[in-house]
Amino acid sequence: MMDGAAVETPIASSVPSRDGPGFFQRHGHLLLLAPGVIWMILFLVIPLAMMVYVSFWTQTTFAIKPDLTLKSWTTFFASETYFGALLRTLRIWLTVLFLTFLFGYPTALYIGQFVRNKTVQTILLVACVIPFWTSFLIRVLAWRPMLGKEGAINILLQGLGIIDQPIEVLLFTELSVIIGMVQIYVVFMVGPIAFMLARIDDSLFEAARDLGASPMTIFRKITFPLSLPGVVVGAIFVSVMVLGEFATASALSGRKVNLLGNIIVTQVGSLKWAFAAVIGVVLTVVMASVITVLLRVVNLRREL
Repeated sequence: MMDGAAVETPIASSVPSRDGPGFFQRHGHLLLLAPGVIWMILFLVIPLAMMVYVSFWTQTTFAIKPDLTLKSWTTFFASETYFGALLRTLRIWLTVLFLTFLFGYPTALYIGQFVRNKTVQTILLVACVIPFWTSFLIRVLAWRPMLGKEGAINILLQGLGIIDQPIEVLLFTELSVIIGMVQIYVVFMVGPIAFMLARIDDSLFEAARDLGASPMTIFRKITFPLSLPGVVVGAIFVSVMVLGEFATASALSGRKVNLLGNIIVTQVGSLKWAFAAVIGVVLTVVMASVITVLLRVVNLRREL
């Protein structure tokens, strides 16, 4: 039996609930992305847009006007000198990329697979990086006394009786530029490949050997495919740096080998901003195309 006290029933409130997620909870991911997006817009998108815009300006002998024209673009593609520099840049890039892989992969394979001691692996990788403790320009100029007509290489070859006359094509030629670039940038191929090779589980090799696979089959089916992300990363590093090179070509070719980077430096020094912007846009498109192709070889986001 209920007593006489009145039982209060809850009354539905007309005030909306404030227990829902707040603004920061609902848009937190956008706030986290904001610094990166702002940085990309300020230091990548806007500079690239300005470079494209300036490439269409009217360039005169002593001045540049913001009157849009295709003259600078026509001059670049119609000139055998400038278009030849583009082809030369691509040729040297492909050669250096191939040679850095040819010398870098065996080195990385030895460090990542045949050296089992982690301390020794670290020491060998540090040894590859030791040249970077000195200035880039010093490392480039150090090749001059090595490759010269009376340089160390010619003296050594003559002393061993291999040659009778000094080899003159070693310095101030396209060959000297390639030699210098390969030595400087091969470490960028060794590091990523060695890292990927060191991650391969040894049980995969043991299982393959138990199934009767030969060393070549193991390399072709297991080692190389699993190290491919490292090859792609190394190729991207080497490609970006070689395509934008100008110092090595100037120092080791005696300004006889002009790459796109050298022409940009010359045009900027002559205050020809429009033409320099044209070459900058062309070089950026080439780099972006190369990176896009390399990234299609392997999905780095998944592999790394």
